[in-house]
Amino acid sequence: MSNILFVAGSGYFSEDLAGQLSHHIKDFNLLNPGDPAVPDIVIIDEDAAKLEELHRHYLKAPLFLLTSDPDNAPQNSAFTHIIAKPLRLEKLFNELRSSINLFENSAGGYLNFNRYEVRPVKKEILNRRNGEVVKLTEKEVAILKYLYKAQDRIVTKTELLQEVWGYAPDVTTHTIETHVYRLRQKVEQDDPSAQLILTLEGGYQLKA
Repeated sequence: MSNILFVAGSGYFSEDLAGQLSHHIKDFNLLNPGDPAVPDIVIIDEDAAKLEELHRHYLKAPLFLLTSDPDNAPQNSAFTHIIAKPLRLEKLFNELRSSINLFENSAGGYLNFNRYEVRPVKKEILNRRNGEVVKLTEKEVAILKYLYKAQDRIVTKTELLQEVWGYAPDVTTHTIETHVYRLRQKVEQDDPSAQLILTLEGGYQLKA
């Protein structure tokens, strides 16, 4: 499930659109500003300056600007979508789904770090040291994607449990530890330079 961060001023429009998003797009999870989860898509209402700020923070996330003045909207980001108001909700919903699908299937959707390239849709990781491509499970991809989007922040086991497993009653932090261990064994293969995930006090972090 992909996360949508919706940033808007106060008022009925913000509340109404948030309600419509939550009701009609079941395959997305709507975040609130300040939520620790990492967004896959960011929607900003009217505030172009905020869009610039969030683009710097979430370099990989497609950004949607809702504006009543589309002719004067900024056009300096490859991942910015301008949506004119008044909104046609069905068109917005289709744009959101299309954007995340196109992005994740493009080279721009690949995750690059520490001489690795993760290709989420193909469920594989390329080790640029030796050209080896290793197949990944869906959960392994989800772990790497979440840690990548967290950038240099340490992600706790509890946070991973919530975001990757959704607090399933039969899943514990031991399950996360087992998945991370198997992922390391599969990819690192006892090569110190190929370290994938760091275990730090409080949680996990990708090695940059």
